[in-house]
Amino acid sequence: MQNTTRTALILGVTGSIGREAAAAFLRRGWQVRALHRNPELAAASVALPVQWVKGDAMDLNQMVEAARGSEIIVHAANPRNYRNWRGLALPMLDNTIAAAKISKARIVLPANIYNFGRSTRVLKENSPQIPTSRKGQVRVEMELKLQKASVYGVRSIVVRAGDFFGPGAGNSWLTRGMVRENGRSRWVFYPGPRDVGHSWAYLPDLAETMVRLVECQATMTPYEVFNFRGHWFERGVEMAEQACRIRGLNDRAIKSFPWWAIKLAAPLISVLREMLEMRYLWQVPIQLDNGKLRALLGAEPHTPIEAALAATLGSTGIAPDLASRIAV
Repeated sequence: MQNTTRTALILGVTGSIGREAAAAFLRRGWQVRALHRNPELAAASVALPVQWVKGDAMDLNQMVEAARGSEIIVHAANPRNYRNWRGLALPMLDNTIAAAKISKARIVLPANIYNFGRSTRVLKENSPQIPTSRKGQVRVEMELKLQKASVYGVRSIVVRAGDFFGPGAGNSWLTRGMVRENGRSRWVFYPGPRDVGHSWAYLPDLAETMVRLVECQATMTPYEVFNFRGHWFERGVEMAEQACRIRGLNDRAIKSFPWWAIKLAAPLISVLREMLEMRYLWQVPIQLDNGKLRALLGAEPHTPIEAALAATLGSTGIAPDLASRIAV
C-alpha cells in the first residue's frame, strides 16, 4: 500500500500533461498539490481531488511556499499557444529549481523532441542536441539548467516523448490538426509525407511512466534522462489510418494537411508561424529508443492504439460514442 503522506506539486495542472500527471499520482496514493493563479476557476475544469494553492509559477516566493513539504515537483507549465517561450518558460523553471533546492524535492520535467534537429533518426538519451527552432533552443537550455542544478544537489528526471495525444489533450496535433468535421463529410488530415515515421505519446501512459520512475527504488544519479517510446509508426500515416478505422471511414478519407493555407495566414497569426517552424518534425523520422527506461522499469506502460484513439476522440465531442465501441 502506498504511503499517502507523499506529496507531489503539479505545475500546469489545467494543461494536458499536468492533468494526467495529477491523476496518475492520485491513483498511486499520493497527495497532489496544484499551483494556479485562479484556483476556483481551475477546480471547475479539473475534476480531481487535489489541494489547490493560489499562486503564480513566475513568482519565486509563491513557488517556494507551494513546494514546502513536497517530495516531487512536476514542471508541466508551458507558455500558452507557443507564445514567449524564452520570456516565460526559462524564468518559471528557474523558480522551480530554486523551490526544489529549498524543499529538497525532485523535479520531473515532461519533455519533447524539439531540441533535436533533422539529422536525428534514432533518439537516445545522450544524442547530440542540435535544435533548428527557437523553441528547440529553449528546450536545450531548460535541460541544461536542470543538469547544472544537479551539481548543487537539485535532483531531476527528464522524460522525453513524441507528439502528445489523449483525453483532454487540447493542443494535440491529432484533435486540432488531423481529425476534423467538414459539413457532412468527414476527413482525416495528415501533416507529413505518408511514409516518414512519426512518434506519438499517449498521455495516460506517459503520466504513469513518470510516477513509476519517481517510485522506482533503483539508485539514480541527481540528473536522469529517459526516452518514452510510446506509439511509433514506421509509416507515419498509419496513425491517420487507425483514426479512419476507429471512425468507420476508409483510407480515402485521408487528405494532405493544408500547409499552403498555414503559410498564407502565418504573417497575421503567431501560432501559425510557430507551427511552420516545427513542420520539420513531420518530415524526418525521429524514433525514441526507450532501452534505458525498459531496463529500469521492465516495461513501458502501453495502451493499445485502438483503445487510446477511442478514448481520445471519444472525449472531444468529435465522436462521443467511440469509447463505448472499443473495449479498453
